[in-house]
Amino acid sequence: MKFTCSKSDLLNGVSIVSKAVPTKTTMAILECILIDASSDNIKLTANNTELGIETVIEGNVIENGIVALDAKILYEMIRNLPDNDVTITTDQTFKTTIVCEKINYNIIGKSGEDFSYLPNIHKEEAVLMSQYTLKETIRQTIFSVSDNDNNKMMTGELFDLKGDKLRVISMDGYRVSIRNVNLSASYGDKKIIVPGKTLQELLKVISGDMDSEISIFFTKNHIVFEFDRTTVVSRIIEGNYFDIDRMLTDNYETKVRVNKKEILDSFNRTTPLIKENDKKPIVMNLTGNEMELKINSFAGSFDEEIDVSKEGNDIRIGFNPKFFIDALKVIEDEEISINMVNAKSPCFIKDDEGKFIYMVLPVSIVDE
Repeated sequence: MKFTCSKSDLLNGVSIVSKAVPTKTTMAILECILIDASSDNIKLTANNTELGIETVIEGNVIENGIVALDAKILYEMIRNLPDNDVTITTDQTFKTTIVCEKINYNIIGKSGEDFSYLPNIHKEEAVLMSQYTLKETIRQTIFSVSDNDNNKMMTGELFDLKGDKLRVISMDGYRVSIRNVNLSASYGDKKIIVPGKTLQELLKVISGDMDSEISIFFTKNHIVFEFDRTTVVSRIIEGNYFDIDRMLTDNYETKVRVNKKEILDSFNRTTPLIKENDKKPIVMNLTGNEMELKINSFAGSFDEEIDVSKEGNDIRIGFNPKFFIDALKVIEDEEISINMVNAKSPCFIKDDEGKFIYMVLPVSIVDE
């Protein structure tokens, strides 16, 4: 095998597919990136059996061939080369030479025969949306995916497709994040649970460009994302997701309109007083058109008042400040609605158009 390509294209391709290289594995071949120059294209692939990524880069194939190279070593080699053309040559024993200007690297590769290629998936209807929309949707929900494998469903996000509406939901047992997306076309109804780890890696490789489309394919066992000559294939989490609609309500006893930046700034001011393992809640006390935010921790105390517009009952309720901050940080709107039933029921952070709902469970307040 022999081909030439630019250092920047090669580095970008290696960086993209490296997201699917496992950090720990007993199979050495999975620690490799497969370089496939068996046709006119140069194709890079990595696969950890749960997530696989394939991308095509520009270059000049001089001699066809395939080789698997250690991903970490390859990345560090390419990263430190000058910004010029790179020539990669492999002989019949898979000894690989990487040349750029006066620099020569020699490493031992592996045969591609034992490599775990991306599964051959039958793709039907492609759901189209902009890369920007998908990236924002994931960014605004991924923080409430659970990292605890005790409940597998909570380690993924539900992609619920109905007609021209896509609803993306995540939850970790303490909060729920919901984003509603309007699509440009109508599709058949589908529900699929996508691993949070897949979506974390996808966030790193999609451009977020408003004018660049991404195609999403829902299948029985996989979800496929295609964009910019790159394919991401992930296994799904099998099972039925939680019935989120049963948790939602429109019967609120207290409704508050508040400036998003003001309340986020106030919550952020509490963080210096919250130490690890300190479970003191922030107390939200709503009386009239005034919201008082107060915390008493082992490190000290904090108190601030914010002007709000309130309908309904006064209420005193406690929250884990981190859960509120995580939600408020990803909201773009200038004003938000905070709706509550009582001090023991979930609180709902919403917008007027129904683009998002963030549900946060309250924390019991122990008066000192």
